[in-house]
This record gives sequence, C-alpha cells and structure tokens, in this order.
Amino acid sequence: VNSLMILQQTTQTTPPPDVVDFGVGQPGLDLLPLELLKDASATRFAQGDPSFLAYGAEQGDGYLRTSLAAFLCQAYSTPVNPEHLFITAGASQSLDWLCTLYTQPGDTIFIEEPSYLYAFRIFSDHRLKVVGIPTDENGIIFEALAEALRRERPAFVYAIPTFQNPTGTTLPPLRRERLAELSRAYNILLIADEVYHCLHFDVPPPRPLAAHTAEGNIVSLGSFSKILAPGLRLGWIQGPTHILQRLTLSGVVDSGGGLNPFPSAVVRTVLEEGRLQGFVDQLRLTYRTRAQALSAALRRELHEWVTFREPQGGFFVWAQLPDSMDATQLRTEAERFKVAFQPGERCSSRSQLRNCMRLSFAYYDVPRLQAGVARLHEALIAHG
Repeated sequence: VNSLMILQQTTQTTPPPDVVDFGVGQPGLDLLPLELLKDASATRFAQGDPSFLAYGAEQGDGYLRTSLAAFLCQAYSTPVNPEHLFITAGASQSLDWLCTLYTQPGDTIFIEEPSYLYAFRIFSDHRLKVVGIPTDENGIIFEALAEALRRERPAFVYAIPTFQNPTGTTLPPLRRERLAELSRAYNILLIADEVYHCLHFDVPPPRPLAAHTAEGNIVSLGSFSKILAPGLRLGWIQGPTHILQRLTLSGVVDSGGGLNPFPSAVVRTVLEEGRLQGFVDQLRLTYRTRAQALSAALRRELHEWVTFREPQGGFFVWAQLPDSMDATQLRTEAERFKVAFQPGERCSSRSQLRNCMRLSFAYYDVPRLQAGVARLHEALIAHG
C-alpha cells in the first residue's frame, strides 16, 4: 500500500518512515520521555498505595492539582490556585466537553481565521456554525471581533493566543487585555487554548489569558501532550468556580469519576520531584534548534516561492506561496516526492488561504527537516 495513502488516513499517529510529513504537529518519538515516565511510574507503584487505580476525584487528584498549580505559577509568572484547575483527558477532550455543556446544535461560535484544523472536526460533531474572525501578524484583530459581537452573540469565542496553531503568532499584552474585557462586557465564554505557552525559545510570551480565569467566563486549556507526552492523554482546564462546578456535576464525571487517575499519579510524581521544568527547558532548546534549521532551509531552498516569519515558540511555520498557487494541489504533487504538509485551506473556516502551508518542526530532527525542504523544492519545480 502506498505510504502516502496510509498517511492520508491517519492524523495523530506515527507517519510512514519513508515520508517527511511536515503536517505532523506532535513531538518526535526521540523526544518522548521514556525513562522519566518509567522512573515516575516505578516510584508511584513502590509506594504501595493502590488508590490511583480506583475511580478518581471529580475535579482531579488534589495532589496533582497542587503540584501543577505550583509549576504554572512559575511558567505563567502569575498566581494559580489549584481550586481553579480541573484535570481532563487533554485539550481536545476539554474543547469537546465545553462544546457539549455550553452549546446546542446550530449555535454560532467565533474563532480565529485561520485556526487549529482539528478543532473544526469537533465543532462539526456538535453541528456548530463557525464564524472566522480576521487576524494579522499579531493575532486576532480586536476591532473585527468587537464588530462581530455587535452583530451576533456567539456561544463562545475560541482563540489560541500564544504561538498560535497554525500561524505561530502571539497576541500582545494589550490585545489580551481587550479580549478579556470583551468577554466580560458581552458575558461571552472565551476559550483560550494555551497549550504552547511554555514552549518559547527565548523571550517568554505575555501573561496567559489563564491569568483572567478566576472571574467571568474565561477558561484556559492546557495539556501535557505538548510539554511531556501525548500518550498520557492528560490536560487541564483552568477557569472560574462556576464553570468548574458545571464540569464536576456533568454526567461523564458522575458516571466515571475524575479523568485519568493513573496517568495523573505518574505526572504528579514528575512534578513533585521537580523534573518537569528541566524536561520542558530541554524541549525548548530542541525546538528552537529545529525551528531555526527549518527556517534556514526554507530561506535557502524555497526563497523564490515562500514568505514566512521565523517562529519564536510553539511547533509551526506558516508559509505563504504566491497568490496564484494552490497548496492543496501542491500537496498532491508532493506525494510523488514523499513529502507532505497541511494546506492552509484546512485551517480556514471559509476554505480560503489556499496559498498557505502549515509546516511543523516538532517531529523531525534537523537532517530530516532539511531533507523534507529539499523534497518540497523538487515538488515545487515539478508543480511549475
């Protein structure tokens, strides 16, 4: 079976070894902390307390929330109360759960244009009407959002304020403040997907929107998928008491208890032993090296075709082709050269941005990234 055919049928799984797939937005296998989690698991089992194998506490293990809050206080440079944290099975599950509790089929939601491509599937599952709000090099445009809110009241606004997926943009402090003010003024639920916040390369980003979650209707989504391991399926929602209470009283928790108590116990050990920050620091160094290598290869090999801004954190480069080119068609051509990427239209609520590509530097080491750009160069020549 053609390896590209297999690739097209998968999303978050491991790509075929003969393909360089820039569309894979996850840590490479070489970055997964096998020994760290092995040690943490052994420590937890050695304690002889089987309680983490039972149904979990509704809001999530209190010890995990306490150690996570301490970690986030440092990462966010702002106080974090463990009572404002709710443990989830990752950011995707968090988003789906919020859709379940806070929307009805046919409701309108506002998102950035472009936005996280797999969020569209979640919104489609809930039969929501998605309205894209324009963005610029600094993220969502406040005036455009304010005008849209005057015309229509959405069920929620979904934004990725830091190292945005797919563009890599980061909202400046003033826009964050004004976004929070709009949420309060219109009493609108604001979902801030902040899973990349800890992955800055040099200068830390502005304070997260999580800093505004103690009041109003603002929630922040976090995930260990980006800062530890995706297979843990572990994340958190930081939010005000009334929203966390609604999650705690939901049918899912009533039936199955708190989410993922086993991986929660393992990650709690990593946090309590103070080992997560060192691991995240190493990730940041690795991703910076890979981002610089990908950017240099793009400038060297594809300067005739693409423009982009070098990322300062996160996972992605957002590359623009000439207006006359269609990235979806190019991706089909690229299959012959065993290279792939995410076309911009998949990240668009309007099936636009057809001349854009999302390229991830997180999965591959530097030689593979360089080889992938060389293959893209060949595909562009063949594409004409």
